[in-house]
Amino acid sequence: MRSVYFDNAATTPMHSEVIEVMQKSMLDNFGNPSSIHHTGRKAKVAIEKARKDIASYFNVPASQFIFTSSGTEANNLILNNAVLNLGVKRIITSKIEHKAVLEVVESLADKYEIELCFVDVNRNGSIDLKDLEIKLKQSSDVKTLVSLMMLNNEIGTILPVKEVSVLCKENGALFHSDTVQAVGHYELDLSSIEIDFIVASAHKFHGPKGIGFLYFSKNHFIQPMIVGGGQERGVRSSTENVHGILGMQKALEISIKEMDVDKVKISKVKAYFLSELQKNFPDIAINGILDNDLYNSYSIVNVRFPITDKMFLFNLDLKGVAASAGSACQSGASKISHVLKEILTDEEISKTSIRFSFGKFSTQKEVDYVIGKMNEIFYKNS
Repeated sequence: MRSVYFDNAATTPMHSEVIEVMQKSMLDNFGNPSSIHHTGRKAKVAIEKARKDIASYFNVPASQFIFTSSGTEANNLILNNAVLNLGVKRIITSKIEHKAVLEVVESLADKYEIELCFVDVNRNGSIDLKDLEIKLKQSSDVKTLVSLMMLNNEIGTILPVKEVSVLCKENGALFHSDTVQAVGHYELDLSSIEIDFIVASAHKFHGPKGIGFLYFSKNHFIQPMIVGGGQERGVRSSTENVHGILGMQKALEISIKEMDVDKVKISKVKAYFLSELQKNFPDIAINGILDNDLYNSYSIVNVRFPITDKMFLFNLDLKGVAASAGSACQSGASKISHVLKEILTDEEISKTSIRFSFGKFSTQKEVDYVIGKMNEIFYKNS
């Protein structure tokens, strides 16, 4: 059976060059980076070079990057630090954030009596900037953190981060953005956009799983959640994942080098997919923004079919097509998407919605195959 992978927002296949770098590191950098002998020093030097290279892609100092096990850990570290060490008493976020942010801020609100405020979300899944401005002005006398993701992992809407950063600065608020879906796919110059905290996860840009990083601005040093060794400048105790760090650096290097070419290629695949979808299923709808490249991901499309079929995604999988009903990070559970619940009516959300997300290895021939299999399922059940 043929296999087609259209779930790149969940994870991406590792680039062959990344695997080669990691294999070499496993042979060459087996020492503990905390050891003072030459084997440990070699591993430590490799880590610090990778940190410097990664920082150079964002035009900020390497000292402001901390390696973590994932974007989720990085978000937890930043949000807890904001409340416990930076004096934040009010958090403004949205109800369409990733659970790695939503569940953390809800927990912090319960534990520490933090005021949790949700900004309005427009019908197309974009953040209402006017409402954000109003809520920020209401926070002028309270230490406030805004936490809004740069690119929504389910519907592909893009946050105008520069506009949000300006609003935050004007109103004295800290700005944290979950950039997991954006890093490696979009340029992000942190020397020209004032964001206090961002996070990344290597497996979203063809790197290994189990490794990510956080960035913090020079004004807000991060205090540790994990102690017991003092690694990562005292911010995250634990022996560093040397091979993962080097693999992440290589994956980011390739992604940035090939970013423009990949964007053109993937955009064509997505456009072809949408064109074929509309030819074959004229009654479909798109959840999110469709026709604005500035505010819509070139790789993600969330399709709402005019049917209710709980087995649609399962049947696609049986035919070799990997897609998703939403985030893959909710223990594999098949639940109604909290993102779609915020932007769809009850009738709309009762219909079958599927997220297709494309990557640098996706092709138009694969699109033809997927459309054919969806036709088999759709018209058999309609």
